[in-house]
Amino acid sequence: MSGDIIGQLRALLGERLLTDPADCHTYGYDNSRLQGQPLAVALPASHDEVVGVVRACHEQGVALIARGQGTGTTGATVPVDANSVILSLHGMNRVLELDRDNRLMVVEPGVTNQQVQEAAAAEGFFWPPDPTSAAVCTVGGNLAYNSAGPRAVKYGTPRDNTLGLRVVTGDGRTLRTGVRTTKGVVGYDLTRLIIGSEGTLAVITEATLRLTPLQPARRTLRAEYRDMQHAAEAVAAIMASPVTPCALEFMDGNAIDMVREELAGSLATGTGALLIIEIDGLDSQIDELSEQVSRRARNSGCLTIHQARNDDEVRALWDVRKALSPALRRVAPKKINEDVVVPVSRIPALIDALSELSRRHGIHIVNFGHAGNGNLHVNLLYDPDQADQQQRAEACLDEIFATVLDMGGTLSGEHGVGLVKRDWVAREIGTDSLQLMHAIKRQFDPRGILNPGKALPPVQ
Repeated sequence: MSGDIIGQLRALLGERLLTDPADCHTYGYDNSRLQGQPLAVALPASHDEVVGVVRACHEQGVALIARGQGTGTTGATVPVDANSVILSLHGMNRVLELDRDNRLMVVEPGVTNQQVQEAAAAEGFFWPPDPTSAAVCTVGGNLAYNSAGPRAVKYGTPRDNTLGLRVVTGDGRTLRTGVRTTKGVVGYDLTRLIIGSEGTLAVITEATLRLTPLQPARRTLRAEYRDMQHAAEAVAAIMASPVTPCALEFMDGNAIDMVREELAGSLATGTGALLIIEIDGLDSQIDELSEQVSRRARNSGCLTIHQARNDDEVRALWDVRKALSPALRRVAPKKINEDVVVPVSRIPALIDALSELSRRHGIHIVNFGHAGNGNLHVNLLYDPDQADQQQRAEACLDEIFATVLDMGGTLSGEHGVGLVKRDWVAREIGTDSLQLMHAIKRQFDPRGILNPGKALPPVQ
């Protein structure tokens, strides 16, 4: 079988089919550190070539895994079958259209988030999703995971900011989903269904993105607190106010310790948590908006609120936040990083629970994330090569997930499920819903070739 599929794909792609194991190796892992070895890597340059690759794999029953730059953290692009073909879309990286009058942009999946932002900004717009890895992550990956970033608190996720898609189903059919208008209710919403499905339903070859006008004024604040509980109370107060920040990020005391050198002694004495708050609006409004948010951010545990005075200080604030994940990986390269979500009002309770679980299991936990929508990045720092630490970390993680679900939360906000969280999904999704999802999968992908074994656990 492997010879047949290689021959078919070679006839279609020529030298843009990689089969040397050394060449294929780098396409077999993502940022989860899981590793697989694909049979081949297909590098299509057009929608029609994607159709050809999918049809060949469908006919041969060969697993096909679409990927961008591999910045995901859940193993969603890691092959689990040695006969898998990787479909790398990073070469399909064109901005096809920018329609200023209708506030939309049409792109191929290999365009990076940063390229989209730069093209949109030249016309006075932006695309709201802005993951920390925006410089390298692709729009296709953003859509596959529904990855949002800090601005989601005000402007929403990729599902809220994508008008339509062009996709190839698992049996090689081409579908156009959605509309080019901001309203449209004809048929089922396949666009939102495919976004976040991690390449298990269809391969995205084109996306029509909804653009948002850039606001002329922006204000960035850093609020410092004695402890995470007071910071979490401030988050709830801010989100209950009429003014919604365009970003509301938090770092707990353990996270601050990881980047204290970058903060260069600028923190108030006794700071145990901080919020990075960004407000945007018209020039005539920005002072009042900033003051309203500042009033909400102040409570008995607030030590100080610092306002960035210029672009350099704004960049410095965000650089500290962006430096956190690399710093954590240097200290604990095999750490567990979960992006759980709870209702904003439950953040204080979750923080308390995480502190107790850290103490009880003897696992160092560092928390940061998108506080404005309750999306916490919970990092368990441990050494899995030490058997006792591995056992304690797994037990701690089990209780974290149970706590999040008990609070009405969800197990993933934007990192996706992939392989890492797949076996936990049944805790959140009931059996009837899971059976329906598998039935939907079969309609899109009759032979189950698209990213098999990812996102959904089998129905028990």
